[in-house]
Amino acid sequence: MADAATIAVSMRGITKRFPGVVANDRVDFEAAVGEVHALLGENGAGKTTLSHVLTGLYRADEGHISLYGKPVRFTAPREAIDAGVCMVHQQFRLVERFTVAENLVLGDRRGAGRSFRIDPSAVESQVRELGERYRLPVDPHARIWQLSVGEQQRVEILNALYQNAKVLILDEPTSVLTPDEADTLFETLRQMAGEGRTVIFISHKLHEVMAVSDRITVLRAGRLVGTVRTADATLQSLASLMVGHDIETRRRSRGAQPVGPEVLTVEDLWADGDRGTAALKGVSLTVREGEIVAVAGVAGNGQRELAEAITGLRPCRKGTIRVGDELLDHADPRTSFDAGIGYVPEDRLGTGVAPNLPISMNLELRSFRNNSFGPLLRLRRMRANAEEAIERFEIKTSGPQMQTAQLSGGNLQKVVIAREFSSGKLTVLVAASPTRGLDVAAVETVHSYLLDAAESGTAVLLLSEDLDEILALNDRILVMYEGRLSEVQNRDSLEEISLRMAGSADGLDAAR
Repeated sequence: MADAATIAVSMRGITKRFPGVVANDRVDFEAAVGEVHALLGENGAGKTTLSHVLTGLYRADEGHISLYGKPVRFTAPREAIDAGVCMVHQQFRLVERFTVAENLVLGDRRGAGRSFRIDPSAVESQVRELGERYRLPVDPHARIWQLSVGEQQRVEILNALYQNAKVLILDEPTSVLTPDEADTLFETLRQMAGEGRTVIFISHKLHEVMAVSDRITVLRAGRLVGTVRTADATLQSLASLMVGHDIETRRRSRGAQPVGPEVLTVEDLWADGDRGTAALKGVSLTVREGEIVAVAGVAGNGQRELAEAITGLRPCRKGTIRVGDELLDHADPRTSFDAGIGYVPEDRLGTGVAPNLPISMNLELRSFRNNSFGPLLRLRRMRANAEEAIERFEIKTSGPQMQTAQLSGGNLQKVVIAREFSSGKLTVLVAASPTRGLDVAAVETVHSYLLDAAESGTAVLLLSEDLDEILALNDRILVMYEGRLSEVQNRDSLEEISLRMAGSADGLDAAR
């Protein structure tokens, strides 16, 4: 344990109950001044709930909190921010219709956001300065709805850094960053700790926790498992502490390439992004039956637009999309669905599900016509189907009628995958960042689903910023940079992938 004089955050006996669930059960947690303290646990283990108690979003049913040795009791997030405690949430807290600069002003506790007169040029200059300083570039004039998920995450991180919190909690902050960007963020966090701040780092990526933290606290099923010094831990020991048993890791076989026919064919595809500029510039690719083609790239280079164009959610200016011999209409989701295209979107809560509907209805969103009688839904059949899917995909829930928004991230993703796998024929599966924000056990579960889909003959197009995921699952790797694709020649070469992600493909190809 840290010396009492150096303790910044002390939480003792924290218990938080929800109907039917004890999210935190007498949890003790401590973080020291100048420390990067990692918080680990499976989805639903109670990490975020504990953080929400610390930041005033929830009130603990039992227990007490101290900051720098003084008891505190926050009844609202503003009180925590005023005390110097700030959190970067996994689910974004941004106003979509506002610009990046306007969102930073809203969170400014130092005075600019509370003034009747705001100098827009000064705020925009600060945004640019922060972006350059921390290598998290964003356009201060861009509206949030125009940004990719990865760019929105950058805004969240910049917002927290802008507030200059003494205690900074980051919930999965690197989920959309490249390894180089993550390393840069780690340097920033270490610098902040060196300046006397306290950083609480929540991540499901064990190698990141090992790289940046001083100590690690592990939660399981709402209870404290233990706190260990990072120097004394290993990846295997941490994984076992998280789930209570050893984890079996599956990877794509490095055997012969799939020899099935071409199932998905995209030729010379052009499409605009939300801001009206070209996001896809002559993209062409093929995916064969039983093949996993992985598309790597930094967020904002066209991956989201490519997924939406293939699944009929985004109109295209030019080009063709075929499933087998069938030519698909642009921006027609029903045609894509009828052709056998399944879609796991990157924003599971905002796009993947209807959060206010029960699980049973979410599982039927793509096939409800099969469970209707005229204008009436066959609710009993839908509940029976949901119970079967809940058992098959091991969705942790109180029942089919539970509101989907109440599920953890991993179980939300299982609902999305269960729906796509259970909605009829699945010829092509487009999976966009399918494990973003998930813990190590949930990641392995989702990877198993993708591998099983390929082994059953489904053509899988995987779009991800997670290079570990790309390397583990691919048959071929493509890299997207500024709306164009290039193919990786050596799929085990991190150097080649990283160079192509940085736009250096021309030099690589010329050298060959």
